[in-house]
Amino acid sequence: MSSPVPHWQHPEFRRGARDMVGIALGIGAWGLVTGMAMVKSGLGLPLSLMMSMLVFAGSAQLAALPLIAAGAPIWVVWATAICVNLRFVIFSAGWRPYFGHLPRRQRLVLSYFTADLNYVCFMRRFPEPRPEEGQLPYFWGGVAVNWTAWHVLSITGIFLADVIPSQWGLGFAGVLALLGLTGSLLSDKATWVAAVVAGCASVAAYAMPLKLNIVIAIAAAVAVGVMMDHAKQALAGRTTGGAP
Repeated sequence: MSSPVPHWQHPEFRRGARDMVGIALGIGAWGLVTGMAMVKSGLGLPLSLMMSMLVFAGSAQLAALPLIAAGAPIWVVWATAICVNLRFVIFSAGWRPYFGHLPRRQRLVLSYFTADLNYVCFMRRFPEPRPEEGQLPYFWGGVAVNWTAWHVLSITGIFLADVIPSQWGLGFAGVLALLGLTGSLLSDKATWVAAVVAGCASVAAYAMPLKLNIVIAIAAAVAVGVMMDHAKQALAGRTTGGAP
């Protein structure tokens, strides 16, 4: 549903930006660590800048970097990045009732800017899955803060990678930031179970070469999530007396 005023002048734009301000500190910290990691892994300045701007997915970047540094086959790098980003397929399905009516070109633009915490904030603001006034301005308000926080700190980390000492422990700070972001996504029993299964699978398969334990952990979490979803639907069908 189109807004009668430009998105940036709509009250929902400001609300979306405000909802992301507190989260942006953790996002920025993780962006700083990711920017430093890209340079320290040997990508160099130009490729690091290009990867930061084009990929715009910190978890996929950090999963792919050790594989690139180790000279892993390109299919392993791509498979790992795709598995790490499988959650965006779920996000896209969740956003479809809100933005499915928009032209394809506009939806492609939106898809580049989508992020985990944008999704969480948006769903809290608009819990009913239908188009409403103010949804696009709210989306762009959150994106303006999220995208800026990530890239400003990521590019800062790229340029200062050789200046900031590793002894500062920014890698550990980045891990803490990611844990904080992950914790905010654990909103129900299913997500908690999937997270625990992923953690256990990752530790159990830690000895796998080329960081393939990450792929195994994601596959295990997705499998458990699908099983729990089917079980929930079957239970609901039996409760209502309908077919599962």
